[in-house]
Amino acid sequence: MTLIKAESAAIVAEVHVTPGQEVAAGTVLLATELMKMRHEIRAEQSGIVTAVHVTAGQELQGGETLITLEPGSVSVEEVATDDTARPDLEEYAARMALLDDAARPEAVAKRHALGGRTARENINDLFDAGSFTEYGALAVAAQRGKRALPDLQARTQGDGIICGIGTVSGRTVAAMAVDYMVLAGTQGFNHHRKMDRLIEVASRDRLPIVLFAEGGGGRPNDGDTALIMAAWLNVTSFRHFAAYKGPKIGIVSGYCFAGNAALYGVCDVRIATRNSWTGMGGPAMIEGGGLGVVAPKEIGPSDVQASTGLIDILTEDETEAVEAAKRLLGLEAAQTPPPDAPKETPDLRSIVPVDRTRAYDMRAAIDGLADSGTFQELRRGFGAGMITGFARIRGRAVGLLANNPLHLGGAIDAEAGDKGARFLQLCDAWGLPVITLCDTPGFMVGPEVEKTGQVAHISRLFLAGAHFSQPLVTLILRKAYGLGAMAMAGGGLDRPHFCCAWPTGEVGAMGLEGAVRLGHRDHLVAIEDPAEREAEYQRLVAALYERGKALNAASLLEFDAVIDPAETRTALHRALESAGPATPGPRYADAW
Repeated sequence: MTLIKAESAAIVAEVHVTPGQEVAAGTVLLATELMKMRHEIRAEQSGIVTAVHVTAGQELQGGETLITLEPGSVSVEEVATDDTARPDLEEYAARMALLDDAARPEAVAKRHALGGRTARENINDLFDAGSFTEYGALAVAAQRGKRALPDLQARTQGDGIICGIGTVSGRTVAAMAVDYMVLAGTQGFNHHRKMDRLIEVASRDRLPIVLFAEGGGGRPNDGDTALIMAAWLNVTSFRHFAAYKGPKIGIVSGYCFAGNAALYGVCDVRIATRNSWTGMGGPAMIEGGGLGVVAPKEIGPSDVQASTGLIDILTEDETEAVEAAKRLLGLEAAQTPPPDAPKETPDLRSIVPVDRTRAYDMRAAIDGLADSGTFQELRRGFGAGMITGFARIRGRAVGLLANNPLHLGGAIDAEAGDKGARFLQLCDAWGLPVITLCDTPGFMVGPEVEKTGQVAHISRLFLAGAHFSQPLVTLILRKAYGLGAMAMAGGGLDRPHFCCAWPTGEVGAMGLEGAVRLGHRDHLVAIEDPAEREAEYQRLVAALYERGKALNAASLLEFDAVIDPAETRTALHRALESAGPATPGPRYADAW
């Protein structure tokens, strides 16, 4: 005889058996209810019910006998206790399947036919396999008042943006990928809520955020919000993303207009494919403003935006764009072990020609200084007089800021000043030390130059250098003249942690030739014989050169040292080691 008793207080909800009934193991004998939850009491063994001691609705205190069961063999089959049908899991699987690209074969085929990838393909390419945790995947457009929910689920997946966190080569990263296959990548109510949530989560650990920004601006037909907002000019995503202090990397392929362009514009580094068009206003806004009808491909093509400085890195396609983003995410202030194989470098001793009037390629010097294959140049199509980019030297990530002697002889114009200043801000915000490679005759001068607002633009370089809070090292390859050289050294040759020169270096308050012409004008004019005048001019230039050449200037403590070009990597490495670790600064890189 087996007595089945109540384990706790409850109410008998249902009684499923009667005395004399045969029951198999697993059969539900009765059900009780407690705190709105039903509990089934099953037979633990087969047998015959000999007595039922309770009725439906009866209150139990716990310990009462519910059923008396005589164990034994019965003719009924054993009852399976596991649920075989799970509508909840079936509904879940169906909803999740709609998020997969396979649920939209026509849209995916269209993307591929245009040479593009889907948002989910970009996410999968960016993150380490199996590491991505998605946030807000089940969101749909805020249009439930006018569209059926199944339709929204099938056609507005995620409200047009994929958000989540994972690892990229082991580093935790957050990402937001606008899904152009959903309403042309327009930004809806829930779309922005998802962005705000991801920014909040990422901010806890100052994670880098990668933004795939293809798409348009705000979506005007999210009807569910009509009763709670008018123009929605208090949307917070733009402010939160702009204020975010962690690294921000933007990627654009295809069309990027209005709201998405604004988000892309505040990224620290902006990557774009050649097949991209970016503008603050798209065709609809242009036409709505009464400015005519234009095709989207007339607005901000990649070649134009590379020349304006909007695009930092121009790539052939999204595969290259994601690879560039991975390289940027691999930049960390901590040193990594150098490669086992020795670096094969150009002969640094021969980079700068013996003839001090001959130009040379600064990028060849950079190739010789940086670890093989690590230099990632930024904004190559803008500000040709300045070269900026990231690299590693003996494993340590650094920013490189260099004059370009092949453009205006290395003179710094307005664009070069802007480019250099923003790069210093960027390295400060990311916590990267900077090495400046100086070869400049100074700032560009002349009436036409001043029409560009030269004073304000060049002053940005001084401001950025003065506020730069990371280790700074300056190497003078050849010319270091006037205010331009001071700006390249963060404000003066005494400013860097270590300021050195190659033997080809030369310093002066202004270019030697100009200094002679101005300082000795009356003396030279008084020499009537042109040949004698030229000889005297050359003698005076040579005298100034002897005074300002690196070996003499260093002996007068104008800067710290003259080094053998062949030992430059070692010297720079030691200087950075002595400067200590870099940490992200409190500042931000402005959009320009």
